Amino acid sequence: MIEGVKETNFQFPNQTGFYSGKVRDIYFFKDKLAMVATDRISAFDVILPRPIPYKGQVLNQIAQKFLEATKDVVPNWITDSPDPNVSIGLKCQPYAVEMVIRGYLAGHAWREYREGKRTLCGVSLPEGLKENDKLPTPIITPTTKAKEGHDEDISREEILRQGIVAEAEYVQLEKYTRALFERGTEIAAKQGLILVDTKYEFGKFNNEIYLIDEIHTPDSSRYFYKEGYESRQASGEKQKQLSKEFVRQWLIENGFQGKEGQEIPTMTNEVVQSISDRYIELYEKVTGETFQKQTGTNVVERIEKNIKNYLAKHNL
Repeated sequence: MIEGVKETNFQFPNQTGFYSGKVRDIYFFKDKLAMVATDRISAFDVILPRPIPYKGQVLNQIAQKFLEATKDVVPNWITDSPDPNVSIGLKCQPYAVEMVIRGYLAGHAWREYREGKRTLCGVSLPEGLKENDKLPTPIITPTTKAKEGHDEDISREEILRQGIVAEAEYVQLEKYTRALFERGTEIAAKQGLILVDTKYEFGKFNNEIYLIDEIHTPDSSRYFYKEGYESRQASGEKQKQLSKEFVRQWLIENGFQGKEGQEIPTMTNEVVQSISDRYIELYEKVTGETFQKQTGTNVVERIEKNIKNYLAKHNL
């Protein structure tokens, strides 16, 4: 098993800044940025100790495919990709909220509902729903964007009250979110999948709203297999899904939910390999394409070389 990319720490000519997020390393330039999708993996807003081989490539290439497929819905930040793990694009000013949209009662929303809550981010939910039921209509449940620690649920009303986003712009973000979810749902259906829930991030460049970061990847989205969904719901079976939820479930089963005092369970080679295999499975199922593993002994050196060549070629 090859070793995944845990971190990068490059120094490029004309670089103006660097930021290391939960799973991405970002290199800033004048009006552009280079986003490196590492193989780090996070769950419950905690970075797990071992990287997952090929995860970064999977995320980067799925995101690029779906950004291309939605650029008629909303303009996006990507301009180039000089490496399977790298995207180059516009340096947008991010909004301080993530737009989460849910078509089904799953994951965090289900856990809240199971505890008796019938309002999520200011949105009322009907009584009598079961886990993974389809919602009457997709709901938007925004979260704050935490640089460290947990993102927090927040309502539309609270976002506007606090002035986090101006009302006219927030209305536009909601429209884009619903349109992107509709497009993502259509694409997923063609692959025999249900897009259950996902999140979108937006930013501004030259006073225009752009879609930023990744979309419709296993880190940002949850998918069910369409075939058998109805019968599984009717019989109370668990849904067959493609998402990062299986990582969360493994952690929960091993006594970790990101709470204070809990220790991250040991990730054996077998666990790491199984997670890598699941990411590749999701890539192939979601895109309908065969995943081409980028081989080589030193992925970090390859990434650095390809970014340097790109910067030199484009005089950045």
